[in-house]
Amino acid sequence: MGKLRVISGKAKGRKLASVPGKITRPITDRVKEALFNIISVDIRDSSMLDLFAGTGSVGIEALSRGAKFVRFIDKHRLAIKTINSNLETTKLSNWAETLLVDAFTLLDSKSDRQFDYVFIAPPQYKGLWIRALQTLDNNINWLADGAWIIVQIDPIEDKEIQLINLVEFDRRKYGSTLLIFMEFIGKNGE
Repeated sequence: MGKLRVISGKAKGRKLASVPGKITRPITDRVKEALFNIISVDIRDSSMLDLFAGTGSVGIEALSRGAKFVRFIDKHRLAIKTINSNLETTKLSNWAETLLVDAFTLLDSKSDRQFDYVFIAPPQYKGLWIRALQTLDNNINWLADGAWIIVQIDPIEDKEIQLINLVEFDRRKYGSTLLIFMEFIGKNGE
């Protein structure tokens, strides 16, 4: 895999550090570019919750493209250290928060803010993406009306799941990466 970098925006071209070891699987530039082509200008002035954040590449790309706030969640100390370093390198720390916490512990807790986007890219082949979606579906107070939830998994992990508040509206496959797009239908059912 090539070096990680910011693709566009105010930190365009900045190199990002990888998390030492094999605890993360960073998103490829191709998939990240496709993702942000879909999100487009809607990312401006939005907030994002980057779960299982790893290097922070997706949330940092969102900040570079004009997101007003990103909260990065990872339970690995090395990942949080890497994210903080990448935020300093890109000069985007002022619009970010990093938390060393298990994603499920956070999602099960009382929300302190609502997010327009939630990016879920957990360790593969453990069903964690399903658990994350179900936990979020049961604790919708983390979501702004019309929020998008984006899941990144290997296509072989894909399976149908029943959710009450989240509705799938698109999916895109890029080689060994599948992006699943869901929308929170809102507290008013809109």
